[in-house]
Amino acid sequence: MRSCMIAFLLVLLSCSNEYQTSFKEKQNVFLQPFTGIPASTIQRLCEQLRIALGDAMLITVLPEKQIPESAFYPPRNRYRADSLIRYLQHTIPEEDVVIGIKHHDISTTKKQIPDYGVMGLGFQPGKSCVVSTFRLRKNNLDEELFKVAIHEWGHTRGLPHCSKPDCFMRDAQGGNPLKEEHKFCSSCLGKLSNKGYLITLKHESVH
Repeated sequence: MRSCMIAFLLVLLSCSNEYQTSFKEKQNVFLQPFTGIPASTIQRLCEQLRIALGDAMLITVLPEKQIPESAFYPPRNRYRADSLIRYLQHTIPEEDVVIGIKHHDISTTKKQIPDYGVMGLGFQPGKSCVVSTFRLRKNNLDEELFKVAIHEWGHTRGLPHCSKPDCFMRDAQGGNPLKEEHKFCSSCLGKLSNKGYLITLKHESVH
C-alpha cells in the first residue's frame, strides 16, 4: 500500500509541476484513479492529455480511491457509470473537470436498454466523466484509454457525438472504432474554440 501511494505521488508531481506558476489562469482537469489501475497507466494518460489539452489545462492526478459500492450493479457484475459520475462531481471545485479511471466494466441506461455496457460516459455538459479499461484492446490500451478519456472530456465541454469517422467524438455505437480516431475534426475544434479552448491536436503527436 505504501509503495502504491509513493507511485501516485510521483505521478502527481511529474504531471503538475510545469503548470504551478499560473495555476489560477488555467482550468483544472483531475484524473481520479480507482483501485486496480496501475500507476504507469495513469502516468501515460496524464502525459497524453497534457500534450492534447496544452497550456490551457492543469492536469493533476489524485490519490486512488476505492470504488463506491453504491454504484455496483449486482445482476451484471458491473458498476453504473452514471452513479460514478454523480459521485465524482462532488469531489472537485465547481469550475473544474474530473475524469474517473477504472478497470471494471461500466454501464448506463440507453434508450430501451436498462444496462448498456460502455467504455466511458460523460455528462454533456458537465464537470465529471468516467472511463474504463475493461473493453479496451489490451495490446493498445494506453492509446485507446487516451481516446476514450478525451472523448468524454469533450462531452463535459458540451461536444455532442460527431459523424466524422476519424474524430475523437465519434459515437462508438456499441463497438470499438478507436483505431480509426485520430483527432478532433475541424467542426469539433471550432466548437471548442468558441468555448475558449484553443486546441490544435492531431493524435499522431501523442503516440
